[in-house]
Amino acid sequence: MSNNRIVRSIFKALTKYEIISIGTKYFPTTPLEIEYVEMFNFTKTMLLEIEKAEITTESIFHNLLRDVGAENIPQNHKFYELKPAENRIEEYALVSNIIMGSDRYLYIELSAPHNIINHFSEIIHNEHGKIVEQSSTEIVSRLLSKNDAIRVAIQLVGIGLNNNISVRASVGMTGAAAIERSINLNKEVGNVPGIGFTKLGGEYALVLDSKFIKSEGSSAINKNYLFIDMVDSTSFINKNGRDKLVDLMESIKKFIEQECNGKIEGYRQGGDDLIAEFPSKDLAIRAGLDSAWFVLNNGAKIRAGIGKSRREAGERAQLADEIKIQGSLSLVIFELANGVYSYYIPSEFIRTILNFILNKKSKIIGVFLFVFIVSYVLAIFGFGQLGIIPVILAAIYALIS
Repeated sequence: MSNNRIVRSIFKALTKYEIISIGTKYFPTTPLEIEYVEMFNFTKTMLLEIEKAEITTESIFHNLLRDVGAENIPQNHKFYELKPAENRIEEYALVSNIIMGSDRYLYIELSAPHNIINHFSEIIHNEHGKIVEQSSTEIVSRLLSKNDAIRVAIQLVGIGLNNNISVRASVGMTGAAAIERSINLNKEVGNVPGIGFTKLGGEYALVLDSKFIKSEGSSAINKNYLFIDMVDSTSFINKNGRDKLVDLMESIKKFIEQECNGKIEGYRQGGDDLIAEFPSKDLAIRAGLDSAWFVLNNGAKIRAGIGKSRREAGERAQLADEIKIQGSLSLVIFELANGVYSYYIPSEFIRTILNFILNKKSKIIGVFLFVFIVSYVLAIFGFGQLGIIPVILAAIYALIS
């Protein structure tokens, strides 16, 4: 479904933006994954490309500086591209991150046994990490996000250098993946103090080769905000009553707080918008998607924006006003790499048309041939003015179907 070129081309023409996918081709393996994948495909949720991300080695490093914080990356470093990232966004990788979360495993390896390993363990604990396994030379731990894991890894490698101890670190989706990345780092770059990690499908390494001297720069902003605004709430209230609006907004608030670890800000009961802060961007996107699916099922639409500040989240939500198909759309807009993307949740009417196009192709072709052949025969016998009859019959058939 996600690769149907004809349908994607139609919606590209309607929205004026590239449609990367309709639904998802992510393969689920757990009950939670199955639930979300079914929801993506049932609602025909589309991934729109508003501003294309340009993925290069330079942009990867620039994003690393932005996400980890320039002051956390020392001036004396070398940045290696072990495997280039593809210059495109993979929708199923994004879905995987939304469902599975952004937590990552950090693997630390010393060149020889040393008591400093216990100090490293304390630092990881202080950074809200969990120690999975530890020995005299190794630590396998789990942190809240890839950026947190990279930032802590740089800190630990730097401490090792300041104590003349060689430390190698790597980050992966699982403990095994992190260990394998450390092996690749050793194979490709050498037995050097550094950090191996992946970004957008590529594999990279940051190598430190002298005492740890921090760069100057502003601290990294690791906050993630979601701004939600009900579209045309006045019409919704006139049709359904204010109590219905209150029920919808209270349900969204409850879901954000209980299921997505969100902290509600800027909301008053009876209002049609809210701001929430989340510990990670994937949770913010998930909350936005669930809210959009929920309110659309209740006859309403939202525009949602995700950003590193309240203002940025609000500005992203306002972008929804520029993307229309006659009327307003239900959109969740966010940054990805150095581009801007959005999930568009079609209305029930649009979904019905999509289902017909995607699942009734033979009927569409048959109706077209019927109209063409009958109109052509009528024209040959001099009854071209009756060509409207097969069109009416085809329309009746489509409605009955």
